Amino acid sequence: MSHTSHALVVGATGIAGGALLDRLSGDGWEVTALSRRPGAERPGVTWRSADLRSPGSLASALDGVPLTHVFFTAWSRQDTEAENIAVNGGMVRDLLAALADAPVRHVALMTGLKHYLGPFEAYGQGAMPDTPFHEDEPRLDVDNFYYAQEDELFAAAERQGFTWSVHRSHTVLGHAVGNAMNMGLTIAVAAAISRHLDRPLVFPGSETQWNGLTDVTDADLLAAQMVWASTHPEGADEAFNTANGDVFRWRWMWPRIAADLGVAAEGFDTEPRPFEQQMAEAAPVWAEIVAQHGLVEPDITRVASWWHTDADLGRDIEVMTDMSKSRLAGFTEHHRTRDSFSRLFERYRAARLIP
Repeated sequence: MSHTSHALVVGATGIAGGALLDRLSGDGWEVTALSRRPGAERPGVTWRSADLRSPGSLASALDGVPLTHVFFTAWSRQDTEAENIAVNGGMVRDLLAALADAPVRHVALMTGLKHYLGPFEAYGQGAMPDTPFHEDEPRLDVDNFYYAQEDELFAAAERQGFTWSVHRSHTVLGHAVGNAMNMGLTIAVAAAISRHLDRPLVFPGSETQWNGLTDVTDADLLAAQMVWASTHPEGADEAFNTANGDVFRWRWMWPRIAADLGVAAEGFDTEPRPFEQQMAEAAPVWAEIVAQHGLVEPDITRVASWWHTDADLGRDIEVMTDMSKSRLAGFTEHHRTRDSFSRLFERYRAARLIP
């Protein structure tokens, strides 16, 4: 990072975006944070509001900002993959078009393991590469909005002359509220409700996930890798898997998470027990917990994304990545997932989001 570096974080109120703001501002970058609504103030961070689906809104928000590095972490879930492609590919295209006259040197794009597993409509179906997933696997023969985002990135890089990197994260653990895919906070809220009702925290997923090996991505590590790729020649024009670097089994992790959250644990037993079913009537219980403990977010839909955690833990396939490529390129940061969970829960307690 030089004194002329100016970062744009797109999707700045999300899990990955927030971690990037912490990393960049802590390292002394000048940062513009882009989101639909401004987030919390941070030193060195200027908030800009825009609708990523509106080229005019983007052009107005970013006009004249001398951006050198772009970190794109936003996405918008649609009803079909065709709509996902149109909307999410379009957001990358329009954002980079709005920066056609800016001195952009590098664009880092966050995607995920649906690159290897297929989109929501065909998730885990058909031929998939063997685990652990490697970055040089060919694309699946199926439409996928991650591929559309990559193609828009590659085309803009060729037109505008910047380098790029793609970061394929697994389940991301980090601090955010109102996020559509937030396993860490979802589990913590489920634990608080279970404890309040004097029942165990029941694993919602499949036997495969309970017994098999898996990995996750700490948002702080994701941010570190994205910044590293943006500032080192070894990261230029490359795609990287992004995971903590360790592997674990949920049958080992679940009781330890439950202990962190002060509740008994119950594991897989004959069939999945999804959170969406377990917590179908949980909203008034959460309201009681919020009132009892003086918490700050009474809307359970802003702290728990049952559907996403059910989908993640309900998979009947092994999901795990190989981190050799970025290690050999020079990015060696490693997080122990046990610590990622415990640190995250402490952060949510400090923010009065969980008891």
